[in-house]
Amino acid sequence: MEKVIRIKKENLQKVKNLLLKDETVSRASIIFKEGKSLGLNEDYYCYVSGTEEECKKAEELTKELGKIVKEEEMKKIIEKIKEEEESAMQGFGSIFG
Repeated sequence: MEKVIRIKKENLQKVKNLLLKDETVSRASIIFKEGKSLGLNEDYYCYVSGTEEECKKAEELTKELGKIVKEEEMKKIIEKIKEEEESAMQGFGSIFG
């Protein structure tokens, strides 16, 4: 299961602390990205990939600090994040290749 949470800059550190310190959510894959780096806006995005329990808990913990991105926009954001991660891995691989 995957979720993307849109976070205002002023709430970013609170969200990071909540998600990374939570016993359940911290087991998921969590990636934070600046909206500008994704060609979007001034906000930040948190991509959570894990079990249904982990994703639902992430949503629950951040409901006052962020907004869950709707399905269509979420797919585009996830695609951009994965492309960026893949590009970084290829660059890293060429260093040690």
